[in-house]
Amino acid sequence: MPPKERQPHIHCPLCSWEPRPDSRWKCTSREPGSGCGMVWNTFWTAGCCPGCGHDWAMTQCLSCGRTSPHEQWYHFPPSEDGETRETKKSLETTR
Repeated sequence: MPPKERQPHIHCPLCSWEPRPDSRWKCTSREPGSGCGMVWNTFWTAGCCPGCGHDWAMTQCLSCGRTSPHEQWYHFPPSEDGETRETKKSLETTR
């Protein structure tokens, strides 16, 4: 039996706000190479805009308004061996 894939708990690393399925972000020109205007839930695509393909490095919290690195929003439960740290590579495989 293959090992069970660990799913992250997603919340703002600064205020702990949890996005809902209907939470939406807009692709703006805040980062170089972005700005197509697409509106979507950034956590459905691990921070990649489905409109222009831009990988967002930072994500703004819709509650506190502060920005933090996108990958810091993912909080993985410990594995059976106690490993708690996940890498961006593991997020990319979920796209």
